[in-house]
Amino acid sequence: MKDTRRTRVVLGALIVTALAMITVDYRGGEHSPLRGLRDVGAAVFGPVERASASVVRPVGDTFDAITDAPGERHRADRLERENQRLREQLRAGRLDQDRSAQLQRLLGTAGAGGYRIRAAQVISAGQGFEDTVTIDVGTRNGIRTDMTVMSAQGLVGRVTRVGPATATVLLATDQTSSIGSRLEDSKEIGIVQGRGRRGLGNGATPLRFQLLDAAAPMRVGQRVVTLGSQGERPYVPGVPIGVVERIDNSSGGLTRTAYVRPFVRFTSLDVVGVVVAPPRHDPRDAVLPPKPAPPPTPTPAPTGKPSPGASPSGDPAKARPRGTKSPHPRPTSED
Repeated sequence: MKDTRRTRVVLGALIVTALAMITVDYRGGEHSPLRGLRDVGAAVFGPVERASASVVRPVGDTFDAITDAPGERHRADRLERENQRLREQLRAGRLDQDRSAQLQRLLGTAGAGGYRIRAAQVISAGQGFEDTVTIDVGTRNGIRTDMTVMSAQGLVGRVTRVGPATATVLLATDQTSSIGSRLEDSKEIGIVQGRGRRGLGNGATPLRFQLLDAAAPMRVGQRVVTLGSQGERPYVPGVPIGVVERIDNSSGGLTRTAYVRPFVRFTSLDVVGVVVAPPRHDPRDAVLPPKPAPPPTPTPAPTGKPSPGASPSGDPAKARPRGTKSPHPRPTSED
């Protein structure tokens, strides 16, 4: 269509008419004179509008999803990192609380024996033929070879190699380990030897104790502590080792052999202490934990059998032989 003066006038008139109709319809509200015309327009153009919306909306949603995808991915990654950080904080908090409790128990044990210790943490376990662990202290912390290593429960082993920041500990369970020991109460001495990895985690007792005097008394449940070495190295005296669990009663030897269950769980070592200064006096049995209370003696149940001379009915008068008088005669009534 050509752009002539007439077409411009017609277009202007249509626009003015449309604006007038919109104004009249808006001001009329529910009572607008053009309400019927509005309903007719809705009935005619409504389906077309819905059909076009059903086509355009998915396209728009897809476009929005494509444009927003990088932002959503970054948001999800940020939330995942935040959750991971919170999980690590909770885990670290639990570990810190557990290690703090272990350290408190270790300090209590060291204080009972008068040992001066340097606290350390086990950071790895040996993978060779020796039963060893690595701890996170070394020469910078005053650690030297042949120092005793203990935990809150008892003896762990001795330091064999030292670096600037780490040290290697030979565990008491190693087959080359030999520890001068003493039985509680009787003070009889002997040697505790390790039995190697076969004694860990499979039910076997990982320590063997040889009592030097074969005639000396020894019983199951008796506890063993370190005797101490010459110059207090590699072992200081009085550190708990374990409990006699089984005694080999075979005779004929110059020594007696027993198998000892250690106080320390060597498969779950964490916080330990290196004894950097020995006690002034041998603590003897002072570091041992209190003895467990003996089990209560069961009270014998009543047999239910009557004692000799007692009446089955419980009447003492019926239990007396004939012809005997009661020590307390019954009163008689007078007429």
